[in-house]
Amino acid sequence: MAQMRAFFAGGRAPGVDARARAGIDRAAAVIADIARGDVPVYGVNTGFGKLASMRIAPDDTARLQRNLILSHCAGVGDPLPRAETALMMLLKVNSLARGASGVRWELIALLEAMLAHDIWPNVPEQGSVGASGDLAPLAHMAAVMIGEGQAWGAKVDGHPVSGSEALGNAGLDPIVLGPKEGLALINGTQFSTAVALGALFDLWHLVESQIAVAALSTDAIMGSTAPLRPEIHALRGHRGQIEVAAAMRGLLDGSEIRESHREGDTRVQDPYCIRCQAQVAGAALDQLRMAAHTLAIEANAVTDNPLVFEDASVISGGNFHAEPVAMAADQIAIAIAELGAIAQRRIALMVDPTLSFDLPPFLTPEPGLNSGLMIAEVTSAALMSENKHLANPCSTDSTPTSANQEDHVSMAAHGALRLRRMVDNLAHIVGIELLCAAQGVEFRAPLQTSAPLRELVKRLRTTVPPLGEDRMVSADIGRAAALCATGLDLCTLEMGESASL
Repeated sequence: MAQMRAFFAGGRAPGVDARARAGIDRAAAVIADIARGDVPVYGVNTGFGKLASMRIAPDDTARLQRNLILSHCAGVGDPLPRAETALMMLLKVNSLARGASGVRWELIALLEAMLAHDIWPNVPEQGSVGASGDLAPLAHMAAVMIGEGQAWGAKVDGHPVSGSEALGNAGLDPIVLGPKEGLALINGTQFSTAVALGALFDLWHLVESQIAVAALSTDAIMGSTAPLRPEIHALRGHRGQIEVAAAMRGLLDGSEIRESHREGDTRVQDPYCIRCQAQVAGAALDQLRMAAHTLAIEANAVTDNPLVFEDASVISGGNFHAEPVAMAADQIAIAIAELGAIAQRRIALMVDPTLSFDLPPFLTPEPGLNSGLMIAEVTSAALMSENKHLANPCSTDSTPTSANQEDHVSMAAHGALRLRRMVDNLAHIVGIELLCAAQGVEFRAPLQTSAPLRELVKRLRTTVPPLGEDRMVSADIGRAAALCATGLDLCTLEMGESASL
């Protein structure tokens, strides 16, 4: 997982171990023998999907694979962003390198060269139902490899160019697909997996930021840290809950604001959005780790069809069905929605003078004349509600396709794509919470929050000044959201033990 995160963040693509070549060559030889023979094997010398019963002559196998790619380039919508496209390509390399797909080494080498030369295909985001693989998106990737389609690259400025031109600019030649190679390229879950992983990687920074912002909110409303005591969380035993509580205790340690109300506070218990922060964020954290584990396994999986085994048998199966990815995406979506829901309640708490423990209404020094952060809170509610709608599961949806041959599908691509919007919504919710929490803590002066949380406020104030007289706050929200999205480096959480590339 660490390798994939580093690559997604702009690092170099890890190369295929040379020791894998023997297995790759062995499987490719099996497929070449089948293509020359009379025994029908799906996708090698037959048609595809509902057309699997139609035999293809040996002389037409190359044409069959080319036609497969061109016919499946049926995607629509916005281009997949560069980082996700590159990750999709890397995952396809990783899958093919397992030596069970029957492709030649040259095919894998071309994908690696495209990554090394920063060539990324123009892949429309819409068109996959997440079963029989991510057919349309992966076909647009494969099209560039045969000199068709469109691509960007390091030597391409502005608009994408033809696949052949993008390859030529890097001194690369298009490949002529051999038996089964087109099918191996488009049969698989690499599009859905890459998109889900990209959202998870971006989300992880945001979760770490949110824990720090939640600690600042706790101080802003003079909340109790007693619910963070370790013995409470040890009795329950959930890893995420224990870690969130520990992180928040550390962030709040040394706060003058906290020490000022340990004695004589008439409130027996804080609202749940303060008292249950570790329980909710911890549960989300545990869900995200489970999803990360599933996606890491999928990133290392062989998900095309049919598969070539060491005994030279070629067996049709269903590893292309993206149900694990769809369910992981649903887990991530639910976690995002819940993190946003509890953050929004903390925002509402801070702007409400009946609940905020003596903070001014809507966190403005002159309420009435000024509305302060009134509508920023409304915006957070709108974003929270949108995320709750988007969190409805996609994996429970299905529709028959391909003349009922593919009669149950996962909708993994749809489930993964909505995560990017949800992460962006959550970033803005957390950004609004940061604006409120910083404003609230500053109203507690001369009492000071803890040293790390003072540093957090200081970083915010380099781009967003305190809110006095009313002003347009949309830009303030955007700056705060961007700060939170990149990670505040005040809380570091491990994504968990799982497989790596």
